[in-house]
Amino acid sequence: MHFVQYYLDCLSQASYLVGDQASGRAVVVDPRRDVQSYLDDAAAAGLRIERVIETHVHADFLSGHLELAEKTGAAVSYGDGTEVDFPIEPLHDGQLLSLGNVTLEILATPGHTPESISIVVREHAGDAVPFGVLTGDTMFIGDVGRPDLLSGAGVSPDELARSLYRSLHSKLLALADATRVFPAHGAGSACGKNLSTETQSTLGEQRQTNYALQPMSEDEFVALVTEGQPLQPMYFSFDAQRNRQAHPLLDEEDLPAQLTLDELLAQRDDAAVLDTRDPMDFAAGHLRGSINVGLHGRFAEFAGDVLPPGRPLVLVGDPGTELEAKVRLARVGFDRIDGALADPLRVLVEHAEVVEPSSRLTVREFETRRRDIPGLQIVDVRNPGETAGGVIPGAVTMPLPRLTSQLVELDQTCPTVVYCASGYRSSIAASVLAAAGFNDVSDLLGGYEAWKGQRETQEEPV
Repeated sequence: MHFVQYYLDCLSQASYLVGDQASGRAVVVDPRRDVQSYLDDAAAAGLRIERVIETHVHADFLSGHLELAEKTGAAVSYGDGTEVDFPIEPLHDGQLLSLGNVTLEILATPGHTPESISIVVREHAGDAVPFGVLTGDTMFIGDVGRPDLLSGAGVSPDELARSLYRSLHSKLLALADATRVFPAHGAGSACGKNLSTETQSTLGEQRQTNYALQPMSEDEFVALVTEGQPLQPMYFSFDAQRNRQAHPLLDEEDLPAQLTLDELLAQRDDAAVLDTRDPMDFAAGHLRGSINVGLHGRFAEFAGDVLPPGRPLVLVGDPGTELEAKVRLARVGFDRIDGALADPLRVLVEHAEVVEPSSRLTVREFETRRRDIPGLQIVDVRNPGETAGGVIPGAVTMPLPRLTSQLVELDQTCPTVVYCASGYRSSIAASVLAAAGFNDVSDLLGGYEAWKGQRETQEEPV
């Protein structure tokens, strides 16, 4: 058997290539949008990809099922009852898919979504103990899938949570303890609230350590998993819809068009300017009105928190990063990249009339502003789980995924300081406020942790 897990740290997303080396037949499960790595690995192993299996309709990323189908002729499969705008071969509860010696068993495991499935992988059809189970978003390492993502579509979280309880106990936990667990996400994903940094485990280990699998009634489980879930990023509902549609395919090798400054400025009425440089470089000078999301870490997710899905984008970034930015944005469904500024450093130096710096305050400078400016507006853009541990006195809590929808609650004319945990999200938020017309905006270098650390140092006895 050929089995590969592909883990994408920046989206905490896992996908899988499963093949039978004797027959040369293979499937890909929950692929990301840029699919070349699956094609290359399958070719190197002498495999042909004949099917793409989605464990459910994803909301946190745009999947690569259409790209793989186009490039390989593979069938696309979802669980029973999935409604999409393109041809699929539905998979039924208990259905066996033979790749040769390797056999896949489909388990209907609704709960995260109604159509969710899990896939039991056996190296040989008669194996009593499976090699593993691909659990999608039904079970994670240390957690289970959240049941509330479809509440906006009228599907009750309580109803899905009850389905999830039954799926876990009647289907997944019925498998042998030695069965390996391979989920679709890990720590950092907004698809659950307690995901582990580990990317695989066993059912026996999860019985012992997963808080949601401990002995409890169905009612207790429902109360536990419907409470305290993280905020949904703004793009989730957009991606869930796009994953059901026959949308245009990603060309992961096609560079964005190079734009002159005049060409970029001519598009500004329609397109948002996304500056992907490091926050310190952005602060030194950037095109007026641009949004800063640095091209590292969870770049695409944070861009999706503050930019409207479907809006055209033009990029400003370090030379040579344009294709990376385009592909990473495409992974969350931002396909309308109308170009990238050519030779951005020269443009920023030579065109001071359209360039401005941004203000980043040290903790000492921030405390001086608090003292000298009555009514200073302080905005905390951390998530609820973070702010539960404390906030700067007087701060308004406004998590980054809610910032653009709640701007009307802030005073544009009031001097404003934004902070997060360490300074990355606050640079994003401050650029959003400045682009929206706030005329005196700063963000706090080092964020809450720097402020708290200096405060604790000052309070230490001499």
